[in-house]
Amino acid sequence: MGLEIALGLIILAVLAMLVRTVRIVPQARVGVIQRLGIYHRTADSGLAIVLPFIDTMLPLLDMREQVVSFEPQPVITSDNVTINVTSVVYYQILDAKNASYQVANLLMAMEQIAQTTLRNVMGSLSLDVSLTSRDEVNTRLRLVLDEVTEKWGVRVTRVEIKDISPPKDIQLAMEKQMQAERNKRATILTAEGEAQSAILRADGARKSLILASEGMRQASMLRAEGDAKALLTLQAAQAESVRMVFAAVNESGATPEALQYQYMQMLPKLAENPANKVIVVPADMAGLAGLVTAIGQIR
Repeated sequence: MGLEIALGLIILAVLAMLVRTVRIVPQARVGVIQRLGIYHRTADSGLAIVLPFIDTMLPLLDMREQVVSFEPQPVITSDNVTINVTSVVYYQILDAKNASYQVANLLMAMEQIAQTTLRNVMGSLSLDVSLTSRDEVNTRLRLVLDEVTEKWGVRVTRVEIKDISPPKDIQLAMEKQMQAERNKRATILTAEGEAQSAILRADGARKSLILASEGMRQASMLRAEGDAKALLTLQAAQAESVRMVFAAVNESGATPEALQYQYMQMLPKLAENPANKVIVVPADMAGLAGLVTAIGQIR
């Protein structure tokens, strides 16, 4: 019975020794192994052999990129305005040995250096510049932090200004200024719209007047052309009538006195036509007078 108990204790001791000897390091993490209190090696992901009572593995370090957000920090700008700035730092451990031995508390050290650098950078800028130049502030912070944390085996990949909170009175003044700026822009846009609308209306009226004038001119030209064609048609008809009369007279063998008589009868009808501006009178006025006398004697 005593032998079985002793054997069981030996087995438990062996299992405990195995558990302390074989360690499993997860992916993206590393473990720093000390031998007799002195740095021995860095165990990567996978199985790691640690000799019991001789080797010691420190807490595992995460080698992935990490982010830490710091509490709002009061900062005085160059124009003596106190603002609260909240910053976010992205960092990655590159050297596990230096991260374990070069700094006692990595996060606290990064927070302190970030706050100090933030005061120096923001203190050299005015409030307006600090609000509108965040990219510049982020770049300057990252360069300073990366230079300091390099000896700790840490690389600062990015620094972001999360929030900048001015005092309440400054916020109210800024809101009023922004409202005034928006009103000014709205007034300018309204004026520009009205001016453009007036220009378009004037241009439309001008084009309408041009089209109306062109239409009237075309109508006048068409009326004149129609009157000219009608006059030509009438004159052609009259010429045809005269030709037919003369042809009939020639065929009937009428005397000159009869022809003159017929011509005098046609004169009033020719005068009735408004298209006739000129009436042709025979050159032989004496013959015409004799004809009138003869007609009078006949009557």
